[in-house]
Amino acid sequence: MRTLLDGYHRVLTWLLVASVALLVIPVTLQIVSRYTALFPAYIWTEELSRFLFIWMVMLGAMIGLRERTHFEVDVWPELSPRRTALLRIIAHLFVLVFAVVFLVWGWRFLMFGWSQTSELADLPMGFIFAAWPLAGATWLLFLAESFYDDLRTASGRAPLVPETPAPATGLEPGRTAE
Repeated sequence: MRTLLDGYHRVLTWLLVASVALLVIPVTLQIVSRYTALFPAYIWTEELSRFLFIWMVMLGAMIGLRERTHFEVDVWPELSPRRTALLRIIAHLFVLVFAVVFLVWGWRFLMFGWSQTSELADLPMGFIFAAWPLAGATWLLFLAESFYDDLRTASGRAPLVPETPAPATGLEPGRTAE
């Protein structure tokens, strides 16, 4: 199961990279057309930028949950691994509530907008609205993995494999960005 989640995580990461790269195109067109006469002022670029930004945020939130870089704030002193795991379980219970809300209400949102199209670019809104239930479902998957690891740690048994993938920083292990 962890291999499937690792693969899904890699796909999400590449989709995030693609959404950021694609976001550069309409934003650049907007800027160039605003200050020069090289391009006509395309009105659809603003809408496409907004939709890509929505997906970029949702994909980043999905990835951030798996890498434990999004929903976690370090306010406690260094605790033992068991206590840290218990605290993480409590924190993830709150995240679980949001995941269920995103899944349930996001699905309703998707069904509401499935047959609608965007005003300017005539894009199907269902593809944009799908970001919310997909984020909720993905959070549930990644939370299940995290709960499993944390429950094993809290009960005194170490996780079978390293807890989570490290964020892609391009740095060697043990090195900082300084």
